[in-house]
Amino acid sequence: MESSVLAFATDLLDEGADTFFGNLTDRAGVGGVTLASVYHEARDVFPHNPRRVIRYLEPGAAYFRPDPARWAGRRLAPVPSTAIGDRDPFAEAAEETRRRGLKLHAWTVFCHNDRLGFAHPDCSPANAFGDRHLTELCPANPEVRAYAHGLVEELARYGVDAIRAESLHFHGLRHGYHHERYFEELGPVTEALLGICFCPHCRAAAEHAGVDADDVHRAVRDELRARIADEERALAPAALDGLADGAVAAYLDAATLTVTSLAAELAEAAAGHGMRLTFMDGGGPGQGWLSGIDLPALAKAVPQIETLGYAKSPEDVREKVAAFALHGVRPEQMAVILRPMASDCDGPANLAAKIATLRELGVPEVEFYNYGLMRLSSMDRIGAALG
Repeated sequence: MESSVLAFATDLLDEGADTFFGNLTDRAGVGGVTLASVYHEARDVFPHNPRRVIRYLEPGAAYFRPDPARWAGRRLAPVPSTAIGDRDPFAEAAEETRRRGLKLHAWTVFCHNDRLGFAHPDCSPANAFGDRHLTELCPANPEVRAYAHGLVEELARYGVDAIRAESLHFHGLRHGYHHERYFEELGPVTEALLGICFCPHCRAAAEHAGVDADDVHRAVRDELRARIADEERALAPAALDGLADGAVAAYLDAATLTVTSLAAELAEAAAGHGMRLTFMDGGGPGQGWLSGIDLPALAKAVPQIETLGYAKSPEDVREKVAAFALHGVRPEQMAVILRPMASDCDGPANLAAKIATLRELGVPEVEFYNYGLMRLSSMDRIGAALG
């Protein structure tokens, strides 16, 4: 079973290569590192960082040095984090992993990019009222798709083994902005409808799939107006596949074609450079339809699906992998991320049992979240569990 730890480039820069990679190999005993190449805004606590305990990560920042020629004339382009200064953490990591015989994966957040969304609102999803969700990029937008292809080409320069594609889909309403506020109860149906994108590109994709996008737009807008204005109506259940005589469901199905086609294009491009593209589905089966995630289709379009195995017991991890199998994703096509911290594990035996469960099911790859956010004792827990 292959193993890796997810990490931020700032972990490498703050600790230095010897300490950083020493912890990965001597403490955790893993065979690789999954380094964030593009990441969203965050504020985190770093228990063992020698320079700071709390760090703010910049919105939509890149942690490699983009090739200016590749992005000339493009509005959407990766912006290097100020935290890396004049250095190139990916070049340093590529050299170190080759020297130490480790795998290097590029953990890449594609469409959750608050920096680019705010700078280019027309590239963000638009709800039924035309309001833009500025913390996101719309995967139906041609400029966004070109940006995603550019990231794959950039990462190929570093010789990474795999691209962990996070956020390669739509996101819905509640995702990714500080101080989000919902003082009136909206209800799950209202929130779901507010997260559907009606930008010109999504409407065109729906029309191409034979859906009357204008009718769906009107139906969703009218339903939202009624639900937002009245609490009883807002909280009333409704099946999305029944709205507008099934047209809303057909519109959402068209969105899954958008996501699947983009993932397939990027997987093909990555394979052309000897890289594997892993589609990250953190929510898992039954959660992704509103995000454009069609697991059976994606299982045919990309070589690997990764999910979060955040759970207290090995049985819960087993059930999650089994659920993916019911949706067309075989265990041998998966990677699973575990958390070794006390929030999920009460000791090395618990973590070892989860790893043993994944091995038994045929899952070939396990990753651990997250280098800088865990104590060194949690790194030791990984090593004990793997050993």
